[in-house]
Amino acid sequence: MNPPSKNHALPPRQRQAGFTLIEVMIVVAIIAILSAIAVPMYTDYVRRGRIPEATSNLSSQRVKMEQWFQDNQSYYKSSTNTDCGVAVPTGTYFTVVCKATSATAYVLTATGVTGTLVAGFVYTIDESDNRSTTITGTSGWAATSSTCWITNRGGVC
Repeated sequence: MNPPSKNHALPPRQRQAGFTLIEVMIVVAIIAILSAIAVPMYTDYVRRGRIPEATSNLSSQRVKMEQWFQDNQSYYKSSTNTDCGVAVPTGTYFTVVCKATSATAYVLTATGVTGTLVAGFVYTIDESDNRSTTITGTSGWAATSSTCWITNRGGVC
């Protein structure tokens, strides 16, 4: 066998294009870490954005109930002794219910709709402007407050 001549030299080694497995694994790990932080924060952001539907509806309903009382000297609807005198709004994320407990007392309740991020959230207000919150089934949110409406994680009113 003759050694290769100078005219028949082996081609230079070519570098493969693309990423190595370790480079891909590092990128996947970084994306996973960022997702683990970002997704819960975004979920809480969206949840906090839906709470004002309840609090604003309750506040505006309270004003309407006080106007009704000034005109009728009772919170009752004229034909019943349980229904409130004004119609309650229909919300996307909260169901508002008004219950007249006497001619001079009522309770407005906003309950989070099942299947939404605010399911388990219940806000109330009465004729004396007493506000309360009960939250169940949502990690990181305070369970109850008998003095205010909880609008942020950790029981912040």
